[in-house]
Amino acid sequence: MNPAYQKDEALLADIVQTRAEGRSRLWWLGQSGFLVVTPQATVLFDPYLSDSLTQKYAATDKPHIRVTERVIAPELLTGIDVITSSHNHTDHLDAATLLPLFMANPMAKLIIPRANREFVLGRLGSVEERLVELDAGENTRVGDITFHGIAASHNTVERDESGCCKFLGFVAQFGGLTFYHSGDTLMHDGLIPALAAFRPDVAFLPINGNKPERRVAGNLDGREAAELARHIHAGLAIPHHFDLFAFNTASPDLFKTECQLLGQKYRVLQSGEGIDLAR
Repeated sequence: MNPAYQKDEALLADIVQTRAEGRSRLWWLGQSGFLVVTPQATVLFDPYLSDSLTQKYAATDKPHIRVTERVIAPELLTGIDVITSSHNHTDHLDAATLLPLFMANPMAKLIIPRANREFVLGRLGSVEERLVELDAGENTRVGDITFHGIAASHNTVERDESGCCKFLGFVAQFGGLTFYHSGDTLMHDGLIPALAAFRPDVAFLPINGNKPERRVAGNLDGREAAELARHIHAGLAIPHHFDLFAFNTASPDLFKTECQLLGQKYRVLQSGEGIDLAR
């Protein structure tokens, strides 16, 4: 199993030092999870910090074998203002991650697609007071953070009977910075137009690709992720959704090569690695 860049006490010390010095910094926590700390607010995007999927699929023909170790137990992360869940797949809506986070962060809110409200409550229990619901094309403010809903295609732009999207990405604006977290998505006609006005400072984009033989919904591959970053004028593109499960990963080399060809600034992080953000 691949070791984390840093984990547990070392990661916590990095977070504590960032806050004490009043800096803005982000960390990749594995899969699609990112922690962003600024002096104004702390946001945790789509965390998966358990082995629930490995346990669930252990005796099946689709084992979720970890290839990189977990960076931190969720109950150790504190000071979080908002957590996001872009859709209902367990690596983005994990009770074994979210319920300990709620215990450790009693005031934290959970941003979800409005279409997923009943599913979320069924999985997490009576957490109505935590939920902030959003749909594509809407925005909402939680404390010092403004969130915008962006339709995602996984593998289609799927909607409920009211027309609300079941899969979202999120644009989050706080600390003088703009972040785009894609959730899981393929390219679709509305994606670039929805993002064009934001010019995110940081874009978190999946790179594991779309391979039907995996029998799971697909994502952008490395080339598509680099092209999307360039089209939306992202200041920095950071890949995600790789190096967690053996059956559903990809090398970041294609992403790096394409970013270099396009002149797109990028950074490939190791799990648990952080970088400072300029404001």
